[in-house]
This record gives sequence, C-alpha cells and structure tokens, in this order.
Amino acid sequence: MNLKILRKDLLTHNTEGLIVGRFEGRNDNPLMKQLNHALDGVLSNAMKCGDFKGRINQTALFYSGNKISPQRVLLVGLGNKREFNLEKLREVSGTAAKALQKLGAKTISTTLPQILEDIFTRQEMGQTVVEGTLLSLYSFDEHKTVKKDKAKDVKTLNLVMSLRDKGIAKLEKGAIKGQLISEGVYFSRDLISKPGNVATPSHLADEAVKMAKGLGIKATILEKSDMEKLKMGSLLGVAKGSCEPPKFISLEYNGGKKTDRPYVVIGKAITFDSGGISIKPSAGMEEMKTDMSGGAAALGTIKVAASLKLPINLIAIIPSAENLPSGSACKPGDILRTMSGQTVEVVNTDAEGRLILADALTYAERFNPQAVIDLATLTGACVIALGHHATGLLGNNEGLKHLLLKAGEDSGERLWELPLWDAYKKQIKSDIADMKNVGGRDGGTITAASFLSKFTTKYHWAHLDIAGTAWEKKGRSYVPKGSVGVGVRLLIKFFENELGIEES
Repeated sequence: MNLKILRKDLLTHNTEGLIVGRFEGRNDNPLMKQLNHALDGVLSNAMKCGDFKGRINQTALFYSGNKISPQRVLLVGLGNKREFNLEKLREVSGTAAKALQKLGAKTISTTLPQILEDIFTRQEMGQTVVEGTLLSLYSFDEHKTVKKDKAKDVKTLNLVMSLRDKGIAKLEKGAIKGQLISEGVYFSRDLISKPGNVATPSHLADEAVKMAKGLGIKATILEKSDMEKLKMGSLLGVAKGSCEPPKFISLEYNGGKKTDRPYVVIGKAITFDSGGISIKPSAGMEEMKTDMSGGAAALGTIKVAASLKLPINLIAIIPSAENLPSGSACKPGDILRTMSGQTVEVVNTDAEGRLILADALTYAERFNPQAVIDLATLTGACVIALGHHATGLLGNNEGLKHLLLKAGEDSGERLWELPLWDAYKKQIKSDIADMKNVGGRDGGTITAASFLSKFTTKYHWAHLDIAGTAWEKKGRSYVPKGSVGVGVRLLIKFFENELGIEES
C-alpha cells in the first residue's frame, strides 16, 4: 500500500474517503466545523437528529456532492475522550478503513492525527493509525479460483495534516514503523491461514529461509538426522506418526553488540494437530492448521526486528512437525527421552506441543540468553480460563513477567498472569518416568507450563499461551475473521521498552 503524509486543505484534498473523528459529547473539532459549513450543515444535522453521537467505533457516511473535493466524508466516533487510548485509536482506524473499503474507495485519507496531539505523540499516532488501518484490511484468498476484484482494494492511505503544519517528520517515522510492523503481522497471518497440506514443516522452513535471506538473518534448518544426533527424543516422538519430516528452524538476527547476550523467542509449530493416537473430535479439527501460530509469531517477530534494525541480538527457534496417528505414531504410555536427558511418560498424545517445546527450550541453553520467551497454542484450558481476549502468561522471573505485562498493555495484545506454584508440579509426577505430559483437567494451563518449567532452569523464561488469542472466529475492528498474528506487536513493543526506545 502507498503511504503518504500530506499537508493539505481538507476542502480541496482529492480523496475517495475522508475520515474525521469526533469524541462523544464534544463539539470542539475545528475540522468538523469547517466541513460542516462547506456541506451546508449536514454533519450537525446528523448529530441533532441523534444519528451520530460519537460513540466508540460508530460511523456515519456523507457524500459531498461536489461541494468539496473529497467524494465521501466518514465520521467515526472516538467515544469518551478521557478513556481514549492507543488501542482505541487502532480500533477506530480499522473500523473506518473497512467501512470505506466496502464502498470501493481506493484512496482513503485520515485526519485523526490532527485532533489527537494533546493525547499522543506524533510518532505514536503515525504508527497506530497505520497499524489499525493496514491490519483491518488483511485478507487471504490465495486458494480461491475466483478472486476478489483487487482493483477495489484500498491502494493509498494518506495521513493529512494542515497546510501550516511544519512537523510531519515524526508522524512519518511512526507511519513507516507501523507499516513494517503490519507487514510482519501479515507474514504471520499468511502462514497461519495456509492449509496443512501446503504449510508443512518443510514449507515453513522454506519460507523462513526466504524471509531471512532478504533481511540478513542467519538461518539454520536442522533435519531429522540432526535432531537424532542431538537426541531430541520428544520432538522426534511427536513427528513419528507423519510422513512429513520434522524441521527445526533457528534464525539469528545480530543487531546489537557482539558482547550482548541474545533474547530467544521460541514458537510452537505443529503444522497440523489431529491429536495423534489420542485423536481429537472431528468437529472443528480443520482449525488445527493453526497450531503453528506460535512459530508464525516467532518468524514475524524476527522479521520486524530486522526490518526496524532494532539494536538487539535475537534468535527465533521454531520446532515444527505434524501430529498424526499411524502405525508408527507415538502411543499413550510410551516414554520419551528429551534432549535434556529427562524422561517423559506420554499419557496423552494430544499434549504434543509441550513435548516439542521441551527440546527447543533445552536447545536454547547454548545461546546463553538474556531471556527466553515461548509462544504456543498450548492448552484448551487457557481458552476456558481467559476466553479470546487475553493471552496466558507464566514464567520463572518476576521482572520479565512485569515487562511483558506492560508491553501487552502498550501494544493492545494484553496478557493475564497465572500462578506457577510448586504445588501444581505434583500433578505431572509419573510413577515410571521423570514426569508425565499431562496433569489432568484441573489447572491445565498451569500444569502445562509446569511441565515446560522443568526445561528452563538455566535462564529467565516466560511462557505465552496463545490458544485463545491466535484465531478470531467473528472479526472485530482491525482483526478480520481468521488468523490474528498475535504476539508480533507484543514482542516488538517488549524489545523496544527493554531498549529504551522512545516514541516522541
């Protein structure tokens, strides 16, 4: 998409859709007064009739009838000004963009930054408006033979400031950043949206290598034979049931000093999860192509970090396999020896994500990391506990968890902490191995993280259970129905906060 920062007179600005915001119960937007006068009072009439009150995400459309250059004026409600924040700016930007896209507008212009300077910095506004707009317009039609008319897609987004404005550089910096972050989320969403017969572990590895080459990221792909040499018994145990070979993807971005210890992001990538021998019910199983959402988030995160040239050393690790039943598949009751040497009794083959993560967490030790963060669609229990609006957070370091919680609030990808007390570890004790891979229904998200904690004793670690936040069933503001790409914006904000990068 073409992205432009313009200084224009609104009345003579040529655009197919002009977005103007209004706070609920307030009439102090000079842009609205200017447009209302030029349009013979139609905007104020709509408010007098009660058709538009400025409630959050409320919209009202007006046609200019050649009285001004913009073909359409779209009012969007901003709600209560005291409650307005960056997440709401992201939401209203997405709501407005989608409304104009449905009408076939190819060029849209937003004036929102002009009226929000008393709340946000220019860089914050530029980034957030662009994120909300671009993320709302995402679609995936790669496998449709009759594709939608691309000529009707939005081609240009203009951020319009007044003719007298002299400080658009920071707004432009934020807008470019928002575009790069959105591209990383798009990359993740595309991978998640692909069907399991396309997005195999091999395909995921190929896409990772292709992306890495364009950004100067070092890519290492471990094959099955490499995993055997490293004694990754739990990952290989999960992969046994499929004809598709497992892949272990490791990407290294070195943007910091050579002496800086890296951060490691690990993403679970089961490219299709049938449950294995402990097979899932058939209803809804098609969504199990999304069980690689953690891996997609890790790939999207390192892509954005490199695109933004963040001064950080970052490693993305993506263990990838399919979980299928067959004559060679792992069986309930089997015992697997992990890369760490610890043994696991497999009570349920549908608790496979923690098995592949166990070997990845052990592999991460070799990098002497500052911290390790894993993302995984790990437990249905997390969906039951938190629904679809918060990602579960557990970990072994209070400082790391606090920083992630703050990044969640800052980015709009919010987290909720669950306890990781020793008492829960009793549920995963095994009579015949060092541990078992499930601890029963009670506290399922916590016992899964308790299992992972057995492999994270040598570094600071946080676990993000994205089972409820990785897939959107209905669609909302800037998140269309389908893959969310959750985790990318969260982690980039986390790294920026850690680096002390200010958005002035």
